[in-house]
Amino acid sequence: MPAARFDQLFAAMPLIAIRRGITPATCGGMDDALAAAGIGLIEVPLNSPDALKTIAHFAARRGAGGLIGAGTVLTPADVDAVADHGGEIIVSPNFNADVVRRTKERGLVSAPGILTPSEAFAALDAGADLLKIFPAEMAGPPVVRALRAVLPRAARLAIVGGVSPQTMGAYMRAGADGFGIGSALYRPGDAAAGVAERARAFAAAWRAAQANLRSGEIRGQVRTL
Repeated sequence: MPAARFDQLFAAMPLIAIRRGITPATCGGMDDALAAAGIGLIEVPLNSPDALKTIAHFAARRGAGGLIGAGTVLTPADVDAVADHGGEIIVSPNFNADVVRRTKERGLVSAPGILTPSEAFAALDAGADLLKIFPAEMAGPPVVRALRAVLPRAARLAIVGGVSPQTMGAYMRAGADGFGIGSALYRPGDAAAGVAERARAFAAAWRAAQANLRSGEIRGQVRTL
């Protein structure tokens, strides 16, 4: 099931590669670059050229090694089109209850965009699997920390918009679980080698921040003994 595979991939490397503008003719080498860095979650925004064909290409090529989804999904009809082309993650810039419900009816992973506590709780009530905090430029680590303080512990937060390897640690300390990475990772026309280098940098930054968090938890436990 997509949800179980998403959980596994997100736990291993909670980075979603946003490939805005990619086409079926150019996605093969990019896919290999991401896989080599350990990034298994890919999003193709629907406002990209031939987005549904690209999603179908990724779905056929990647198999069990990754999970492909669509971004900028705005209507239940969009959800159906993505599902019919092999997409398994539905990402939106906004929260639309009808889109979330249709996503879950199709057995897919729901990741709506939210920015306020009201949107966050409404999205969870509708069945969202992941909350996309967007745009991150309007929601720095203090906002994420405030949201984390009131949301259910199991709610997962992904930061999207302007994320860099240098900013990931602060967001993770505030309670972020993952990140959607767009133009800092890929722009149309980029060579696969450059994408591979940037993917490795993001993956390394996440691992380093995760190690620092775990080290801090251990130190805190020692202090309380």
